[in-house]
Amino acid sequence: MTAQCPSPKALSPEAYCKEKTRASGSSFAYAFGFLSKQQCRAMMALYAFCREVDDIADEIEDKHEAEQQICQWHDEISRVFEGQANHPVGHELHWAIQHFAWDKELFYEMLDGMLTDISGRAFIKESDLNLYCYRVAGVVGLLTIEIFGYKKRQSRHFATTLGNALQLTNILRDVQEDMQRGRIYLPQTERVRFKVTDQDICDGKMNENLQGLLTYYAEKAESAYQQALEQLPLEDRISLRPAIIMAAIYYAQLKRMKSFNLDIWQHSGRIPSWRKMLIAWKAWRYEKKYEKSLNLEKYPCRISF
Repeated sequence: MTAQCPSPKALSPEAYCKEKTRASGSSFAYAFGFLSKQQCRAMMALYAFCREVDDIADEIEDKHEAEQQICQWHDEISRVFEGQANHPVGHELHWAIQHFAWDKELFYEMLDGMLTDISGRAFIKESDLNLYCYRVAGVVGLLTIEIFGYKKRQSRHFATTLGNALQLTNILRDVQEDMQRGRIYLPQTERVRFKVTDQDICDGKMNENLQGLLTYYAEKAESAYQQALEQLPLEDRISLRPAIIMAAIYYAQLKRMKSFNLDIWQHSGRIPSWRKMLIAWKAWRYEKKYEKSLNLEKYPCRISF
């Protein structure tokens, strides 16, 4: 495989990324409708890239082949920033870097995160999990705020902390699915502390130990959401409204999982599309009211809707 246009319909690069985004059903897409046309195009290019490399890590069983394809995307990113992209997503990324200040190294960090997925190596320490969350979610946050626009450097901390919260939510939601792929993202040090074995996670029997481990990470996610809101500079609240909408949707998933005591083996941690749309609309309406009034006391920044 080479990073070239795979589309038999010969879609334009922009149409290819739009189709890739729509087909995914991701929660991120629900915030795109509140962006300008140019911002939306860049977000779809970024999200299509994420989907391309995620699919390699998740769907290609041969580890060597998957690693080779990620390496080819590494080369494609180099070509993107040189104006010589091959893949339709690469062409759209090249368009985006002409309009937004994207750092090439962040894309390489993301690809390193995909290589971690492909390797299947267990995380030993909390620092391993933190680095992984930064690579696959924090850097996405840093790239997205360049699209949304911000004035204060503190917003970069907001982006990475929120990325950590979103990824922890994903990890909790997908524990069972990831286990079926041979992946456990919960570090061994914490599994030992809570006396949870790999077999416990595989069986999915919610004993006291497993409940304690999942609750610990749910509380870490909850804390990360709160910390992110505290790190959001007041000056950037309006421009970063789409990030608040994304956070609200993911936070609703965390609340849903907590409502059934994190037993994701018996219940789905996902929320339906209509619910995501409703949350996005409520969050947008709330933030518009804040923008109109600038009354922080009446409209404090929140993500629970």
